Amino acid sequence: MYYKFNGFTQRLVGAAASAAYNPQGLKPPVVSTESPAPISGTTTKLASDLPATDSFLGKNKVPELQKLFQKADGLPVHLKRGVPDKLLYRTTMALTIGGTIYCLVALYMASQPRNQ
Repeated sequence: MYYKFNGFTQRLVGAAASAAYNPQGLKPPVVSTESPAPISGTTTKLASDLPATDSFLGKNKVPELQKLFQKADGLPVHLKRGVPDKLLYRTTMALTIGGTIYCLVALYMASQPRNQ
């Protein structure tokens, strides 16, 4: 026996298999048998036909960054790149502490009764 949800009574009711698999009368989309028209008349190139230099035009920085981050200088990873990392770290800490203080003040004010 198959069941489906009845929107009117808000309960499960018995149903045929086709109604249970297509709830609320939804039908599967009709798939067209025609091929779509081409968007443009240009031909496409396969990835194997493209030269290797066209896919990436930048310098590979991974080996340099690996050396920087794996250096044993006692700094945590999130501060290894110098001043920009320190600035981001300190800004994040200041906003976190400020937000915590703001939330505590708002909670304190909300817990106090109003004077009439």
